[in-house]
Amino acid sequence: MEFQDVVRKRKMVRSLEDRPVPRELVERIVANAQRAPSAGFSQGWAFLVLQGREETSRYWDATWPAERRAEFGWPKMFDAPVVIVCLSNKSAYLDRYAREDKGWTDRDEKRWYMPYWHIDTGMAALLILQTAVDAGLGAVFFGVPQVKELRAAFGIPDEYEPVGAVALGYAAAGDRPSPSLKNVGRRPAESVVHWGRWST
Repeated sequence: MEFQDVVRKRKMVRSLEDRPVPRELVERIVANAQRAPSAGFSQGWAFLVLQGREETSRYWDATWPAERRAEFGWPKMFDAPVVIVCLSNKSAYLDRYAREDKGWTDRDEKRWYMPYWHIDTGMAALLILQTAVDAGLGAVFFGVPQVKELRAAFGIPDEYEPVGAVALGYAAAGDRPSPSLKNVGRRPAESVVHWGRWST
């Protein structure tokens, strides 16, 4: 697929078929995620890849209680055959920038005016979404506020923070966009792109 088509077709698909995704496709998706840029080539990310009903059910049971799932407007999201949790590791950045070639001798977090460990992991998540489109799959990115439950269910070390998760699979018939698309709409370019100087 042409890159411009990938960008144009990328959308959040919340209704997915309960049909396995070939492992080689999942491996390509995760390999592309590892091509994301990272400050100082720190690569302070990790990906918890869950495939198959047993693993994904453990994820949903830990992070989306049954009553919350019952109220969710896209119940077929929970049929996703693959869930990829995208995690960031701040320590990898602090360690990397304390190395001689960076000129710092400490791991002082105050040197970081932005949490690039989260930013870089977010870029990796976008590559997951784009590769899913290129592979003919649907995918949706969502937050993971249930950190304690996630850690307990999957043994995730404390130094890794979940930035979000991607549920992916084959798009199911009848998927519909979020009402936000209609209620808010895409902002016009002139309101977000400023050429040469800030303009209103």
